[in-house]
Amino acid sequence: MPLSDDQPHTRTRLPVGEQPSSQSNGRQARPLRTLLTVLVVVTLLVVAISIANHGKPDPGNSARSADKAPTAPSGAGPAPSGDQPVSTTTNGIAGGFPHTDQGAQSAAANYAVAIGSADMFRTDTRHTIVATIADPNAVATLQSRLDQGFSPETAAKFGVDAQGRPPKGLTFVSRTIPVGTKSSGYTADTVKIDVWCTGLFGLAGEHSIRPVAEEWFTLSLSLRWTGTDWKLTDFSRASGPAPVPPDQQAATAEEITGAVEQFGGFRYAR
Repeated sequence: MPLSDDQPHTRTRLPVGEQPSSQSNGRQARPLRTLLTVLVVVTLLVVAISIANHGKPDPGNSARSADKAPTAPSGAGPAPSGDQPVSTTTNGIAGGFPHTDQGAQSAAANYAVAIGSADMFRTDTRHTIVATIADPNAVATLQSRLDQGFSPETAAKFGVDAQGRPPKGLTFVSRTIPVGTKSSGYTADTVKIDVWCTGLFGLAGEHSIRPVAEEWFTLSLSLRWTGTDWKLTDFSRASGPAPVPPDQQAATAEEITGAVEQFGGFRYAR
């Protein structure tokens, strides 16, 4: 017989572990945890694939990026760049440079090294250098000009004789080291290249009255494409720009002599 609403109600409490509400919540919680686990696994998988592909180069851009110079930080000037160095040499001077602006800059850097070498103080080797790096139409003019520039009087100022020989017991040092190059007015036929250089000049050894010193200067080289290579047609030299000298102790005569005899120079290419 049904009870009226006036009569007291009877409530039955089950043990906590047996209450229907707990079982229902448990059934709902398990699917939720499963869904969250799946989402976490998928997210981690996507992140892992993204990281793995991040360092791979774009095959479509690999050829183009090889010709592009890296971007230098703001205010740092042009970044180092370059193609593969040339492998051809003539009389110890690199040759066979590409018919490009960078090829002309590489040629100018190598020619600056040759013009500033100790071999320019000897008549025979000087003529060989000029014949190697100069445009055939400019060889006679450049050779005459350089013969006057490397006169016996000039040699005496550097402490060597007319054939570039130093006094007994001393080592003559004349090296040019390109720091950077800049081209202007480039065309397929001609270009002017400025080569910023530092150089080492003097006599290394005990009792030298002209110790090896450092100098900064800029060589401006005019080049012409001869059909097979970039060749020199004219040049000029200007002092600087020179940085502030460091507060550094100078090496002894013995250390400088050892360095000159043990450390070789480089060919340059971009």
